[in-house]
Amino acid sequence: MPEIIPNWHPIFVHFSVALLSLSVLVYWLSHFSSGTMQRESAIVARWALWLGALAAVFTGVAGIVAYNSVAHDTTSHLAMTEHRNWALPTITLFVLLAAWSMLQHVKGRTVNTMFLLGLLLAGGLLASTAWHGAELVYRYGLGVMSLPDTDAHDHAGHAHGESDHAHDNQAGGGHHGALDAADMNADMDNGPMTDGANAQDGRRHTHDDGHDHQH
Repeated sequence: MPEIIPNWHPIFVHFSVALLSLSVLVYWLSHFSSGTMQRESAIVARWALWLGALAAVFTGVAGIVAYNSVAHDTTSHLAMTEHRNWALPTITLFVLLAAWSMLQHVKGRTVNTMFLLGLLLAGGLLASTAWHGAELVYRYGLGVMSLPDTDAHDHAGHAHGESDHAHDNQAGGGHHGALDAADMNADMDNGPMTDGANAQDGRRHTHDDGHDHQH
């Protein structure tokens, strides 16, 4: 089995963010719907919240492991701590909301406005937590084995294509060289061309002195 780098946290976190974000959206959609749409969207919202809260617990545990094991410096440690400080209350709030949702479902009650406002608050915490987590990878490079050499790959200057262009030029040079040799042979077979014809078509011609000239 291949090594999971840095651990399972980056895998669980995607399920957590997707499911919990979906639960917030669909719960509010259900609140403003009616009839069949309301019932079906409420089912989707409940399951997304329950599964998302479960995934969030695993995400938090894996995150603590990563916090104590990933190589980092002082600056990135502060960023990791900030991410952790956002993540813990976010996970706690979503777990409480999931338990509240289960209790309301067992009692046959629908969610109230306070529950929806709690979901909205949790969704905001989730967005901030996810943003800080992305900063750890894309700004501080935590949990990655290597970073790309940006000096050797420049999209703005197209530096990454220099070898390709050189290869194309070499190939094109050989092709044009073959065409030039063919033209020379054709000129020699057809005899000297007049200066008037050369001036008209602007192509290669052979003078009596034996040198090729390009117009």
